[in-house]
Amino acid sequence: MKTIKTSILPIRKTIAKVQGKHELDLEAICLFVAFGFFFDTDTYWKDEKVLSPGTKYQLDENDKVFSAEKWFEWHYTPREISFEDTLNEFTNLFETIVNEQTSNKKVILPLSGGLDSRTQAVALRNHPNVNSYSYDFEGGYPETKIAKKIADACHFPFQSFTVKPGYLWNCIEELAGINQCYSEFTHPRQMAFFDSFKGMGNLFSLGHMGDLMFDSFGFPQLSFDEEVEVLVKLLLKKGGAELASSLWKTWGLEGDFEDYYLTRIRLLLKDIKIENTNAKLRAFKTHYFVSRWSSNNLSVFEAMYPVTLPYYDNRMFEFMCSVPEKYLANRQLQIAYIKQNATELAKITWQEQKPFNLNNYHLNKMPFNLPYRITNKLKREFNDFMGKPYISRNWELQFVGKENEKHLKKWLFESKLQDLVPIDIIQQFYDNFKEKDAVTYSHAVSMLLTLALFQDKFN
Repeated sequence: MKTIKTSILPIRKTIAKVQGKHELDLEAICLFVAFGFFFDTDTYWKDEKVLSPGTKYQLDENDKVFSAEKWFEWHYTPREISFEDTLNEFTNLFETIVNEQTSNKKVILPLSGGLDSRTQAVALRNHPNVNSYSYDFEGGYPETKIAKKIADACHFPFQSFTVKPGYLWNCIEELAGINQCYSEFTHPRQMAFFDSFKGMGNLFSLGHMGDLMFDSFGFPQLSFDEEVEVLVKLLLKKGGAELASSLWKTWGLEGDFEDYYLTRIRLLLKDIKIENTNAKLRAFKTHYFVSRWSSNNLSVFEAMYPVTLPYYDNRMFEFMCSVPEKYLANRQLQIAYIKQNATELAKITWQEQKPFNLNNYHLNKMPFNLPYRITNKLKREFNDFMGKPYISRNWELQFVGKENEKHLKKWLFESKLQDLVPIDIIQQFYDNFKEKDAVTYSHAVSMLLTLALFQDKFN
């Protein structure tokens, strides 16, 4: 008998055997297509399940699940505490975790124009061995300019990279081997400069989860049915849902796909015993979305070097569950932490509120932001006129243009995908992407591409 105790939010998934035939779980695949991540413990196969977060398992000699018992229950137990005391607790906990994770290591720190990596830069500002980097989309917003200012303020060596169109096709099979086709391929941009990390360090320090953990959805108290409706709006991909419904009917599955995913979401949400709407939604998204989508993409970093994530630490989750919701809203704790401990970083542009920074972002409204909005619009219109459209979405780099189209069509129409998905459905959704609405149907095409690689590598 073997015991496995999963953390509150595992960095990597663990798959174990359960009773059943080794055959495709078509219902689970439909959910994957519609939402972009596998639900709960689902995998591609009926006899394989992912071990759930915050659970203690007993496996038998054949690595089959013998018993399971939750050791962590999501909760919302806010304390009577001042914001100042909360900030002091966050500061001590965050810096303790970062120090424990990175002490005596050569750290690689990805930087962006946002807050999560900026908080890590503050915690690492006195670390003796940090190398940092950032990247831009070719034709996109120059995020590396903000990142370099952060690095310079902290005296970190810095490298900038450009994510170029079509990089995916040179590494897609390697990427499929890394993430095992449990998430689609347009998001791990670091694959575009994979080899450049050699020699930069021996450990990644990543800021995943900070934006979800230290913010609020901002909803009033909702009914259970309203909470389900919110989750559907947050997580369901329109083009993906349409493709999943087509596959559901083609594969002859019982009932209606919409009824199925609503039933699954309702059952999962009922399992979270929290009354406060915003805390409940945060727990749901962490437990089911982050653990199965965000965490799966960490495998790309792990293919290079070990990863550490301060926001994944069990102590951070316990802390967050005890903080009043009003202190979590609007990134207050992270902003106050940066302003208190690194005033020079607070003065640097916050990309989400550009061109404003952490000291004046409240001015990002009319009429104060009008000059920037006008200038930015004129720049985009000029670039469009010059044949240089603004790139802001991942799929635009991989799916748009003649060379990308050639590779995409090869995987969709000349692979084993047709053994799983009928050719008329492939053609319909590819045509919808090309001729009807690229934004809506880009997800469906990306999921078809993912299934094509799954068929080629794992089925």
